[in-house]
Amino acid sequence: MQIAIDSYCYHRYFGEVYPGLESPPNRAMTLDEVIDRAIAFGVEGVSLESFMLDDTSPVRLVALRKKLDEAGLARVWAWGHPDGLGSGSRPEAIKDLFANIDVACALGAGVMRICAGGRRTRPVNWVDHRRNLLPLLKHAAERAEARGVVLAVENHVDLLAGELAELIEAVDSPALGVCLDTANNLRMLEDPMVAIETLAPYARATHLKDITAYRGDPKTFGFWPSVPLGQGLIDIPATLRLLKQYDYQGLLALEIDYLHPDHGDEASAIAASLDTLRRTLAKL
Repeated sequence: MQIAIDSYCYHRYFGEVYPGLESPPNRAMTLDEVIDRAIAFGVEGVSLESFMLDDTSPVRLVALRKKLDEAGLARVWAWGHPDGLGSGSRPEAIKDLFANIDVACALGAGVMRICAGGRRTRPVNWVDHRRNLLPLLKHAAERAEARGVVLAVENHVDLLAGELAELIEAVDSPALGVCLDTANNLRMLEDPMVAIETLAPYARATHLKDITAYRGDPKTFGFWPSVPLGQGLIDIPATLRLLKQYDYQGLLALEIDYLHPDHGDEASAIAASLDTLRRTLAKL
């Protein structure tokens, strides 16, 4: 397992600001700057969000891969934020998914995180949801397997843990697994440890995220802000033990989305989280 940072930790610097919850920073960043910060933090890998890279020309991808290779960083390419395949309602998005499989190959990323949907796209009826989404995932897995890439579907506040496990089992492909987000199912009011136990056997990528209860309506995103690892409601040590039990070999990618206002800025939250993660791993 390799300690990593997901570039989404810096989402505000790429124009992704949660209305009413966050303020925009006074400057923008580039993906190269995110990589430089990851290097400075001494991590072993990065998960890179596709929406943060405007230029996917061959020249740009060669340069980006060279930077990652020279830094010795393992990498996951991450496609589909915020709504991906629209929970099955956007079949046309499969073309962009396919294009990003090619990007993953160009960058030397053997795993690509994908979003099947998001919190805004989840249908009311699971039967319809499954019927519309399953053929898209099968098609995506076929393309990915042909290109030597493993797709990792994130539990993105669009799927209950059992639903996502059911989809992975139904596709039954070595090229389709899970990007295990440790906190998102609590935002759906599922027991987070039960969700983690359900999805860990399928994990091919991770978002290590800790959240806490804050204020307002627990059915809303703003009720559940991110906090540094070990300071919220997610049992990070138990999660790591479980991943080790299943011989997970991928990135342990720290992710921070909406940061609790009492926990400083991204840099301090990342530093505190990485310190906790390193100390916890040392005890496994």
